[in-house]
Amino acid sequence: PILISPHDPARLYFASQRVYRSDNRGDAWTPISGDLSRGLDRYHLPMMGRIWSFDAVWDLYAMSEYGTVTSLSESPLVEGLLYAGTDDGLIQVSEDGGASWRKTARLPGVKDFYFVNDIKADLHDANTAYVCVDHHKNGDFTPYVFKTTDRGRKWKSIAGDLPDRHIVWRLVQDHEDPELLFLGTEFGVFFSGHGGDRWVELDSGVPNIAFRDLAIQRRENDLVGATFGRGFYVLDDYSPLRHLDEAALEREALLFPVRDAWWYIERPLRGSGKGTQGAGFFTAPNPPFGAVFTYYLRDAAETRKEARRKAERETAESGGDNPRPDWDALLLEEREEEPSVVLTVKDEQGKVVRRIEGAVAAGVHRVAWDLRYPSPQPHDPSGSDPAESRWSRGLMAPPGTYTVSLGRRVDGRLEDLGQTETFTVRPLREGTLAGASPEEKDEFRSAVDAVRRDLGAAKSALTETAARLDGIRTALLRSTGNDALHEEVREMDRRLDDLALLVNGHYIRQRMNHAGPVSIDRRVDVLVYASLFSNYGPNDASREVLRIARRDLD
Repeated sequence: PILISPHDPARLYFASQRVYRSDNRGDAWTPISGDLSRGLDRYHLPMMGRIWSFDAVWDLYAMSEYGTVTSLSESPLVEGLLYAGTDDGLIQVSEDGGASWRKTARLPGVKDFYFVNDIKADLHDANTAYVCVDHHKNGDFTPYVFKTTDRGRKWKSIAGDLPDRHIVWRLVQDHEDPELLFLGTEFGVFFSGHGGDRWVELDSGVPNIAFRDLAIQRRENDLVGATFGRGFYVLDDYSPLRHLDEAALEREALLFPVRDAWWYIERPLRGSGKGTQGAGFFTAPNPPFGAVFTYYLRDAAETRKEARRKAERETAESGGDNPRPDWDALLLEEREEEPSVVLTVKDEQGKVVRRIEGAVAAGVHRVAWDLRYPSPQPHDPSGSDPAESRWSRGLMAPPGTYTVSLGRRVDGRLEDLGQTETFTVRPLREGTLAGASPEEKDEFRSAVDAVRRDLGAAKSALTETAARLDGIRTALLRSTGNDALHEEVREMDRRLDDLALLVNGHYIRQRMNHAGPVSIDRRVDVLVYASLFSNYGPNDASREVLRIARRDLD
């Protein structure tokens, strides 16, 4: 193992059977211990019940030299308080920077000659440390995790309710909550919010595989896990786990604190996110953009039908009858709206900025607000939602302080769950040029959204009117009435086409890429493009484009 001292980045520790120290980033090394292992000759150790001949087959190149320090740690609170663990069942502690070492060989409930997979000094208490050991080479797959509160003199198990046959490879401790621990095991990652009394598996989105190493990115509160053969996994912002305890789990609902969101314009590479670099260029999804909301529901929201079927299953299991509900009750079931969780975002003035729906199942869930206002595009009854298009999204809300509240909608009625959190949207960087003020940007955004909304309504009206005229033409073909009605319909068609040209432009000239009168749609496209991909703010030219678009639309 190699270790960077938490007290001096130029100081390194390295270990073989002894520990070495460098105070100049590895240019020169000094041993600070003798042999910390048992010093046994592996050729003289029994294997499969006997000691083998020198001429037996020895696989010497596929393993480390036996009698090796396998884990090192220095207390971040006390300089020179060192812990070392070996592959032949020893734990060594030095309180004077390596001048002297105190040995521990016995751990409660573990046979001798265990393998020390990890040893960690506590981040919050100078006298506390943790060790993970295993004995799988002797057929013992028990999870062994121990804690000392007297610098290694006595150890107690904190394996708690870990499943059987889960070898423990790595332990990391939260840098804010001393009771929050994470374990990498042979079959996944576990956490404990109680210092090890109870462990919960983090099994969402990760394979059933050995996690050989864990690390915490402190600035982002991210947990990073390295697996044996399945790559790296990142749990983004695990900070809600600091607030998850028995009392919290008994509450009907809980909205966790929201960390500040960075405000900037996303510029993802086109297509799959790889640009033109091809499938051989590996990428993984980034964390969700914007403000991420984490909430907990003790119970799932049920519809009338789900509640009835649940009660019927319980009755059937006890041998009872399940008569048919009355017809009105069944009709209510059919008419009932699906339940949903609604997170409502408001600005500092208490004005609703966005409503976001989330999952209704019991457990912990996450949803993200993309820092944008709702799309002003009208709903498309054909099924495709124009609001999902990159070009049809709402414009960005300004930086500032916001609140988010948690509610649950059941059968169309929104119930406030009494959970509100405040968070801040912060600019990632200041622009080189001053640009418009936040108030000017938001006022311009409101005006652009109003034009987009009215333009969308005009387009929908044109489409619906054209469809109705088609229907009238079909009806006239089946009619024996006055033929003059055909001419009236044709005149209405021409007038509708003239309006469509004003709104959408001359489609024949556009097809040939020939410049012509600028349509309302094109002017609004320019405004939206400038607003979606720049946070500089409106200039005189964009204000004039908005004025003309508003005039022509009116």
